[in-house]
Amino acid sequence: MTNGTGAEVVVDLDAIAANTAVLRERVGRPLMAVVKADGYGHGLVPAARATLVGGADQLGVAVLDEALALRAAGITAPVLAWLHGPGADFTAALAADVEVSVNAAWGLAEVVAAARATGRTARLHLFVDTGLSREGAPMAEWPGLVDAAARAQGDGDVAVVGVWSHMAYADAPAHPTIAAQVRVFEEAIALARAAGLTEARCHLANSAATVALPGTWFDMVRPGIAVYGLDPLGGNAADHGLRPAMTVRARVALTKRVAAGAGVSYGHTYATAAETTLALVPAGYADGVPRAGGNRAPVLAAGRQRTIAGRVCMDQFVVDVGDDPVAPGDEVVLWGPGSDGEPTAQQWADAVDTIHYELVTRIGGRFTRRYVGSAGAV
Repeated sequence: MTNGTGAEVVVDLDAIAANTAVLRERVGRPLMAVVKADGYGHGLVPAARATLVGGADQLGVAVLDEALALRAAGITAPVLAWLHGPGADFTAALAADVEVSVNAAWGLAEVVAAARATGRTARLHLFVDTGLSREGAPMAEWPGLVDAAARAQGDGDVAVVGVWSHMAYADAPAHPTIAAQVRVFEEAIALARAAGLTEARCHLANSAATVALPGTWFDMVRPGIAVYGLDPLGGNAADHGLRPAMTVRARVALTKRVAAGAGVSYGHTYATAAETTLALVPAGYADGVPRAGGNRAPVLAAGRQRTIAGRVCMDQFVVDVGDDPVAPGDEVVLWGPGSDGEPTAQQWADAVDTIHYELVTRIGGRFTRRYVGSAGAV
């Protein structure tokens, strides 16, 4: 199905598989590929299959619906889902053999209740807050949670298969919070081991830690953005052997010659310096193109990179191509691997003062997603 505008997000499945293989070989231990948020905007199920082809040992998602969608698609690899509020349907999770995480006594009680209702032993990860102050049981509550989980394991209701945490500052590899979090995590692990949770696999490293901090690798690593070929440190992905898997492009819908001094787009925040050609691109902030990209963000149009002219609108934006030849139907690339002269998602992130994570996960709307490559294809 096409959207009539030629606007598409092209996802290279072979790149996702190759990135996963590079990371897996680097760490030499189990790897959980994180495919939450619709595979970071690359497509949940195709991305998951591609990471498994690349050697991922397990998949990670935020919410149960994502895990259940993987199961509905026939994916049988181990899956962890970790973000739950009160009343989450752990019964469905256990029936689908989904591993779940808890970070509070009430969450453990809900999992135990689901285990007893289904007659299934829940495969459980315990999440400790080591300094991010977001998810995770604080260390003051950790011993109580660990003891309760050990009792539940003794009763056969759960099997504690993971102890884990998340890093606050791994994208700044020399930051003092890293060593501090590792120390707290090691203390949490020791408490869990002392309580008899000896089979739990310990995991802390996100993408940045996976590429830069071997001291955080523990029993398993948990990369997300790096699997999709983007540098979690904000630099050049190729430095880590990674290739961006996403290309975002559209086709020119209209061209026109305008005189010098013509105001362009809402508010006339851009005016032409001379007689010039304007190209209209049919994609806008309703499709995830940041409105902040107006007069700031780069695109590849008519053979070279140019900055968007004027404000990004809901459905469209304009590019000033000067006297270069351009015609309706010509391709405009917002971002891609950068290997053919197009901007990268990192360039866009720098231009609009955000991170490439936000860009790739928000792009969508009326863009058509198309897959290339064969890794994991059905």
